[in-house]
Amino acid sequence: MYKNRGPDGRYNICGIRVAELRKSKTPKLSQRGLADLLQINGLDVDKNAIQRIESGERFVTDIELKALAQVLDVPPEVLLES
Repeated sequence: MYKNRGPDGRYNICGIRVAELRKSKTPKLSQRGLADLLQINGLDVDKNAIQRIESGERFVTDIELKALAQVLDVPPEVLLES
């Protein structure tokens, strides 16, 4: 097992919550839509990066976590809840 993976094999713990929060938006927010909002807020990510974050295949930096929380309108701690 890689040292930087969680016990479930994921590279992050926020991806599941990001997907849940994104899908709970009204109207529903697509991965591309989330990437677009993040880009508007100065974070250079694309739809593929969002997919990899949500599936746990990509690390999430503290800067990205803060931007995701801001765009999803939740405190950063919410993204870290399992």
